[in-house]
Amino acid sequence: MRLYIHPMSANARRATMAALQLGTPIELVTVDLAKGAQRQPEFLKMNPSGKVPVLDDDGFYLTESHAIMQYLAEKTPKQTVYPTETRARADVNRWLFWNAHHFMPAVSILNWENLVKPFLGLGAADPVEVKRGEKLVSDCAKVLDEHLAGKQWVSQDRLTLADLAISTDLMVADQAKLPIAEYKNVHAWLGRVKELDVWKRTSL
Repeated sequence: MRLYIHPMSANARRATMAALQLGTPIELVTVDLAKGAQRQPEFLKMNPSGKVPVLDDDGFYLTESHAIMQYLAEKTPKQTVYPTETRARADVNRWLFWNAHHFMPAVSILNWENLVKPFLGLGAADPVEVKRGEKLVSDCAKVLDEHLAGKQWVSQDRLTLADLAISTDLMVADQAKLPIAEYKNVHAWLGRVKELDVWKRTSL
């Protein structure tokens, strides 16, 4: 299997972390986004959206980072990060969907305004967008913080795909100026994730 990634992509990082945690034999292929490799015909055949990550499993191309995580877990016997019991798996799934539909889009606003735009020389952050992003991130962080009260991990009593998925949204929290300082449970949980070997192996 090959996983097409970029080290600065949180989406690619969560898929990479899942593969490493599962012990999946996989070749990591870096896509040169700066040179537009994601817009070349050969890449667009794998993902018409022109985004990373993309998993190539013997000609079966799978996009969307959360789907890739689930697929890799499904292919791994005796794995522990994606429960097989119906309700336990549903709980992990709900946090994956929450991340994809709520937290990740909120974080992306501040990533763009406070980090990507200055890096690319695209002008100053839009204060209206920053305010909107801060409200959305804070609302989501509050939900996560309250959920984590008295818990070590997001779902179940152990590390799951939910932890790997959500944590990568916070990989550049300081640079993106995410308003999460007050959420102590989130910080404690993120500290535990950062101690994982897969986090350290995928850090820049």
